[in-house]
Amino acid sequence: MKKKIGLMGLPLGILVLIVIMVLPTPPELSTAGHRMLAILVFSVVIWMTEAVSYPVSSGIIMSLMAFLLGTAPNMSNPSKMLGTSGALKMALAGFSSTALALVGAALFIAAAMMKTGLDKRIALFILSKIGAKTNHVLAGVIFTGFVLSFFVPSTTARVSCMVPIVMGIIAVFGVPRKSKFAAIMLIAVAQADSIWNVGIKTAAAQNMVALGFIEKQLGTTISWLDWFIAAAPFAIIMSALLYFVLLKLMPPEMKEIAGGREKIAQELAALGPMKSDEKKLLILSVVLLFFWATEKIVHPFDTSSTTIVAVTLMMMPGIGIMTWKEVQSRISWGTLMLFGVGISLGSAILSTKAGAWIAQEIVQHFSLYDATAVTIIAVMALFLILIHLGFASATALSSAMIPICISVLQGAAEHTALNVVGMVMILQYTICFGFILPVNAPQNMIAYSTETFEVKDFIKTGIPLTVLAYLVILLLTNTYWKWLGIIS
Repeated sequence: MKKKIGLMGLPLGILVLIVIMVLPTPPELSTAGHRMLAILVFSVVIWMTEAVSYPVSSGIIMSLMAFLLGTAPNMSNPSKMLGTSGALKMALAGFSSTALALVGAALFIAAAMMKTGLDKRIALFILSKIGAKTNHVLAGVIFTGFVLSFFVPSTTARVSCMVPIVMGIIAVFGVPRKSKFAAIMLIAVAQADSIWNVGIKTAAAQNMVALGFIEKQLGTTISWLDWFIAAAPFAIIMSALLYFVLLKLMPPEMKEIAGGREKIAQELAALGPMKSDEKKLLILSVVLLFFWATEKIVHPFDTSSTTIVAVTLMMMPGIGIMTWKEVQSRISWGTLMLFGVGISLGSAILSTKAGAWIAQEIVQHFSLYDATAVTIIAVMALFLILIHLGFASATALSSAMIPICISVLQGAAEHTALNVVGMVMILQYTICFGFILPVNAPQNMIAYSTETFEVKDFIKTGIPLTVLAYLVILLLTNTYWKWLGIIS
């Protein structure tokens, strides 16, 4: 079924692109803006259907922007064409973003963690302290996801580290792979990582997309600590709810596994003493975490710059945690392609005023001009949760939707006192959800590939989790975030 949808995706995307292109341009929309809307809808179709790989989709989108915008009138001088050279600069603008630099550097750190095995050691160390009661093991898996979120700034890398460890625990415990115990452990690995993508700014690439737009379009930089102060309570509450939802809906067959602690300790002992590279990486990671957390407090250096310095040190002669050759095969270069093009796409939607036109239509349709900040969050968060069901990449979803969210909030702010920056940040939290279907996030698919649970199991726990997450968003919007002043 999925393959059939994928085969239909590209022709459908092209058809939709052509249909939108031949429709009359609304009077209040420029030709370039009209064509950007066509490119946006085309992008959403091929991303939702996974018609082509994300790197290939990036090339298609850049090509469309270069030629469709290049043959459109220049917005600043309508008597002349923008030209393919000028349009290509717009298509490549995302690759000069500081957010892209941070994502690239984060992928290097994740590669270093996997290369040295430090991520595995941290995970096993935590699990070795929790005992053999199944509810303790579940709590340990969730807590490990939280800790790794600080040190491994890649969701896919964190889950890729945790899955073999948890599968090893299931094997040494002698528990069947198709047991409820195995199922809730692997579901917890994926869901805990999605939750802490919200809690920590550097935990996920999609956060960098949103922050890039906030910085470029709203002229505001959100520090690592500011993000953590705002988002951590949500992630803590949801981690606790994840624990209780999984135990309630899929209670494990046993309460305790005999010899469990010893078996985990054996796995840790098999790693041997910490190697020199692990020690160097741990020191670098802790120092980097300090710089992230004290940005604008102890020093003026931004997150992207300090992370690039750390990555450079990892490959410097004398420190030698890894070489460039070792890095090349471990980096998802396609992720960087998608990220850069996503930022370019969103920036072009805003600069051609296409985002403002969509926003005006949304605001008028839902009467958001007269709505309160809480109502605006409720409507837009629900919209983002529903549309995420069709996306396999939160990065792609952020690229397509955050520019529109910015435009909607800017339009509504003309009538209601809103903190646009703070509300965009909250809406970005909902983009991180992806709790319902395995295909909604790469980390879900990694966990699903273990064949320890069925799609229905993920949905069974994912729907209540999504409903609870939505309610927590509304609760914090009415209380904590209002007190922090990030709503209005």
